[in-house]
Amino acid sequence: MLDPRTTSQAAQISPFLDLDRADWAALAPSLPTPLTETELVQLRGLGEPLDLTEVAEVYLPLSRLLNLYVGGTKALHRVTSDFLRERSESTPFVIGVAGSVAVGKSTIARLLRELLARWEHTPRVELVTTDGFLFPNAELERRGLMSRKGFPESYDRRGLLRFVSEVKAGASEVVAPFYSHLAYDIVPDAQITVRRPDVLIIEGLNVLQPPGPGHRLAVSDLFDFTIYVDARTSDIARWYEERFLKLQRGAFANPNSYFHRYASLSEEDARARASEIWRSINEPNLLQNIRPTRSRASLVLRKDSDHTVSSVLLRKL
Repeated sequence: MLDPRTTSQAAQISPFLDLDRADWAALAPSLPTPLTETELVQLRGLGEPLDLTEVAEVYLPLSRLLNLYVGGTKALHRVTSDFLRERSESTPFVIGVAGSVAVGKSTIARLLRELLARWEHTPRVELVTTDGFLFPNAELERRGLMSRKGFPESYDRRGLLRFVSEVKAGASEVVAPFYSHLAYDIVPDAQITVRRPDVLIIEGLNVLQPPGPGHRLAVSDLFDFTIYVDARTSDIARWYEERFLKLQRGAFANPNSYFHRYASLSEEDARARASEIWRSINEPNLLQNIRPTRSRASLVLRKDSDHTVSSVLLRKL
């Protein structure tokens, strides 16, 4: 049996405040939900039962907290500028969102973009995924990395670091490569342009990675706030398989899809293929690279088996 005094002491020395769903929701009980059901459907990912209650109890309080952080950062910039006797403009507040494949981080990033844009002082919010900084498939093939797509070494980390550095330096316009999930590759001559937003959200598998060997700076060092989306490995594996089956019946049917070869598989064979991809690629990446960065986050969202958030860990200041 655990000694309650030991448990209490462990909680006290943790760098995080551990808030259950009810306590977290109670922090912002009177905030009106600004999204309609139609807007929520457009934001929802495959197999994610996100509803307005979840938005009101989890993501609306989170958006308010982030809005306060942005305001606090701008206030700090003002007093620092006064101290230095200069009048430089504040730079975008950058938020990193990390987590496994199929855990729902892309939906959360899209949702936060919409919620933050409706708060005062943060009307201009842009979202960039790190998929655009994957090496093109031809380069991955040349390096023998196609079977490790999504692992840290499959990204142009210098390019990503340069992109975020320019954003944080206050550049008026910064461009990022464009990635097509249909083609499963970088699209030549296509790009995403970021023009000094109030907030920039960077979403990706490995955005919380520390500097690699021989590097003094990681992209995570440039973030103002970071979020890790967490869940049990067994739940994420099931979500991945369910999503694979939905894509097989939908997007994979497109002849232009990179995964069109899976469209004609039986359900049994499709499940087997999804399980094989999970075990050989996504699970090792989660266990070796992604989950070890969880403790670096400013905030951790813990999900239950039904995709709902059960608790929130917020790093103490």
